[in-house]
Amino acid sequence: MPATTLDCSGQTVAAGDTVRVLGITPDPDLDEDDLDMFMDMVGSVCEVERIDADGTAWVAVWWNGGDGTLMTLVGLAPAQMAKVAV
Repeated sequence: MPATTLDCSGQTVAAGDTVRVLGITPDPDLDEDDLDMFMDMVGSVCEVERIDADGTAWVAVWWNGGDGTLMTLVGLAPAQMAKVAV
């Protein structure tokens, strides 16, 4: 499993790094409300939780909903994120 991947500018990204979400690839089966929620993630700044074997960076996004606080993991390809200096 790779320990790092690259962002849209070719910068190395590892678990624990902070990235800005530039785009997402939502599941085509999402209903309109869920799709809107995921599209609202674009522009968010998140910490990378892990990098998978394909080089996808997984970030956790927290939502405040009617059922309480929910957490969703979203996979980002290099073109979908920009590393943020902290």
